Amino acid sequence: MANGWSLLIGLVVIVALCVGAYFLSPKGENQTIWRSTLILSFASCYIMWAITFLAQWHPLIEPRMAKLRHGYPGGS
Repeated sequence: MANGWSLLIGLVVIVALCVGAYFLSPKGENQTIWRSTLILSFASCYIMWAITFLAQWHPLIEPRMAKLRHGYPGGS
């Protein structure tokens, strides 16, 4: 599934997980730490995945074969 919908579907899943982490975090004196840790972890993992996905989807540098002869496109 290598299209733009992957990013949107992933974002919807991460937002749902963040909302779930906000409301379902254990009650107590450490509730804020639990919430922030889970939400930041989900967001960081999504951002890392999205950057990796986009880097492979639209590469800035195209690979080139170095051993092509002069008469062929991409040859040196």
